[in-house]
Amino acid sequence: MEEAVVDAHGTGLTEIAFVIVVAVTVGLGLMRLRQPPLVGFILAGVLLGPSGLEIISTSNENVTMLAEMGVLMLLFFIGMELSLKAFVASLKPAVQIAGGQLLAAMAISFGLMLISKATLAEAIILGFIIALSSTVVAMKVLEDLGELRAEPGRIAVAVLIAQDIAVVPMLIIASSLGGEEAVGWGALVIKIAIAVAVLAALLWFLGRGPKLKPSFASAVENNVEILALGSLAFCFAAASLSGLIGLSPAYGAFIAGLVVGSSTLRSPVIHVVEPIQAILLVVFFLSIGLLIDLDYIVENWILVLIASFFVIIAKTVVNVMLIRMAGLPHKTAVEAGLSMAQIGEFSFVLAAVAFASGAIGGDVYRLALAVTAVSLLVSPAWMIVMRHLEGEARFGYAEFRHALGELYGDRVERVEDFGYWLKTRRRALRRAMRRRRAARNTGSAAKAKPPAGQTSPGE
Repeated sequence: MEEAVVDAHGTGLTEIAFVIVVAVTVGLGLMRLRQPPLVGFILAGVLLGPSGLEIISTSNENVTMLAEMGVLMLLFFIGMELSLKAFVASLKPAVQIAGGQLLAAMAISFGLMLISKATLAEAIILGFIIALSSTVVAMKVLEDLGELRAEPGRIAVAVLIAQDIAVVPMLIIASSLGGEEAVGWGALVIKIAIAVAVLAALLWFLGRGPKLKPSFASAVENNVEILALGSLAFCFAAASLSGLIGLSPAYGAFIAGLVVGSSTLRSPVIHVVEPIQAILLVVFFLSIGLLIDLDYIVENWILVLIASFFVIIAKTVVNVMLIRMAGLPHKTAVEAGLSMAQIGEFSFVLAAVAFASGAIGGDVYRLALAVTAVSLLVSPAWMIVMRHLEGEARFGYAEFRHALGELYGDRVERVEDFGYWLKTRRRALRRAMRRRRAARNTGSAAKAKPPAGQTSPGE
């Protein structure tokens, strides 16, 4: 009997060690390719799950529990890091853009409902899923490009926070739409109204007053163990209370984060909680990989690819248009819009909650997971490529107009012969292309040129 226990224990430790090694290895590999590590953690989950080596099962209760804790910790951390003054300053355009994203996503999902057999509940849930973007991926991409602290980063972060706050009522709706009984829309509206009212009152109260200073702050601010345990206890207690009164546990975790973030303990708590949150998030993204059905993707790869790229392109266009309509400059709109072109990590949570409640069917659930995963995987590369193409197009058009003006000046607009009109444009295009090649060659030469005081190899 004791030998059996020891063997089971050893096997469990071996599996855990193997899972950790695979996750770290794939994450490091993605970092080398300048991709967010979270993409690697999702791939590791696919590799280790039922679609791969079958080392971890989707029914593993420990993995599920840790993944749910990771979601709560993510919202808790977002609440702590939220700068209320900066958010309030960007609140109007952020709400306008996030609201426009939701309306556009709903238009897409209801359009799909008209040409398919999707139900009303499935259309609503799909709209929620499409509307959300990935806070982790967007911030990582903007940080790598050096734009996170600039205007594109500020507006993108404000919109992403607005989306994260909107997740709370979305989760309430997703969990209420399932089941055979009719949805109690009155009770649902009351729940959402209470959640929004409490959140608005808390933001108003915390934003106008000084930092909260707990009476025990000086005694615990340098005690790592008490800070870590106390923060986790506060987060999970608020989440549990929120769940008991009929709201989402994620809502309670976010509220707890806002309270801690507005206190004098904010900095030390962030310092001790961040490593714990990072570990739980790895488990969360691993669990996402476990849910991805490779057999379904292989059998329906055309549908998955078409849906994924349609969503990415549509979100890019809508994001750029909404940010421009909010009065922000073109460069900001392009950078921020591209960074939010993917579907977010909370969409996995929404899909899982909706599927568990019966609001969406198995095929819709698998398609939503597959499209979300593909959009997360290709989003960083999509932003880099589209940003380069957009920059090339703007540069080329400016050079073309400049060359046209140099060649023909004011006479261009008065040319009536169509053949001559084409000839002028062709010559201007060739001149612009020569200048572009010269600019590239100059840039390459500048990179290859050794710094002052050094000699190139062979000299």
